Amino acid sequence: MARRHVPERTCVGCRGRAPKASLVRVVRSPDGRVGADPGGKAPGRGAYIHPDPACLGLALKRGAFARALRRALSPEELGTLRAEIERIVGER
Repeated sequence: MARRHVPERTCVGCRGRAPKASLVRVVRSPDGRVGADPGGKAPGRGAYIHPDPACLGLALKRGAFARALRRALSPEELGTLRAEIERIVGER
């Protein structure tokens, strides 16, 4: 029996690779809004991060979300994004 392909993505925080389903997706929608995408299906440019506070801290410190999403993020947007990701991590 053939093994199924499991898509992998790279965490923008620690730069480690992991199965797509185990990461949290952050998306820049076509209208420019940035937010967490718990379902992983929203249209737009995406970035992935481990559901780990250490990875989130690294990503915010290095400006990885702005680089991956190709858009500068304001401090308010970063605060909202942090809260959304922490909420999703708490639900898992």
